[in-house]
Amino acid sequence: MQTKPFRIGTRGSPLALAQAHETRDRLISAHGLPPETFEIVVLSTMGDRITDRSLSQIGGKGLFTQELEDMLLSEGLDFAVHSSKDMPTKLPDGLFLSAYLPREDARDAFIGRTAAKLMDLPQGATIGSSSLRRQALIKRLRPDINVITFRGLVDTRLRKLAEGQVDATLLAFAGLKRLGKDDVPTEILDPEIFPPAPAQGAICIESRIGDDRINGLLEAINDPRTHEAVTCERAFLSTLDGSCRTPIAGYAVSDGDTIRFSGMILTPDGSQHFRVTTEGKAVDAEQLGAKAGDDIRLDAGPDFFSSWT
Repeated sequence: MQTKPFRIGTRGSPLALAQAHETRDRLISAHGLPPETFEIVVLSTMGDRITDRSLSQIGGKGLFTQELEDMLLSEGLDFAVHSSKDMPTKLPDGLFLSAYLPREDARDAFIGRTAAKLMDLPQGATIGSSSLRRQALIKRLRPDINVITFRGLVDTRLRKLAEGQVDATLLAFAGLKRLGKDDVPTEILDPEIFPPAPAQGAICIESRIGDDRINGLLEAINDPRTHEAVTCERAFLSTLDGSCRTPIAGYAVSDGDTIRFSGMILTPDGSQHFRVTTEGKAVDAEQLGAKAGDDIRLDAGPDFFSSWT
């Protein structure tokens, strides 16, 4: 019998808290447990504290996870809730991604101040974005656009936009929806033209390998379709690089026994790109993603990747 609350680790941003509460509510519903069975534990990560530089300059994705993972490994937490796209492809020994909630909309949202659509922005307009993928995709479509680093919480970025610091910004549509701000975007970008980051829109749960009690608890809220799709995308990412230092897009859809995947790599200035599409059995999601990464690397050739260093 559970005598003390299960401790759910999360970052303290409004979006991270919304994701932790969604996880808790799904567990309460799945197991018929009272709310006091769970305690949400908020930790500050280095990625939260350093907001004046892009992630590529300060160390990449692990900056949003290390403090939570340290607490998991010391058993100060029972599990942690993350945005899947923030997760490094290599996790600390002893930890794994044990469950995924049903995926939200994976597309990017364009929020324009001087134009409602990306392609309608005036010549030489300025967009705020810290994502190298978004920067490269913007430059691919609009080489005239000036892109500046734009980090911070969702409300901070929207405030900077409203103040006129930039003409537009881009955010994950999933995050806006989870915050009740789905009326904010002025354009939802077509993933065929503006493909999302691997694992975008998916909430994942990290726990300890071998902790059968916790992993059994989490299994009840795992969404198999999301699990397969994100596993495929993360394998693609891992084969290529897996940090925040490179422009990589990837999106998989698991449908019945089949999984379809599309991936893209770009030079940081958007002047060159390569795309791969494939499909196969959903049970082979990880191998499919890894092979797509190998194939696109072969297509691009070694010279392409010199721009990533």
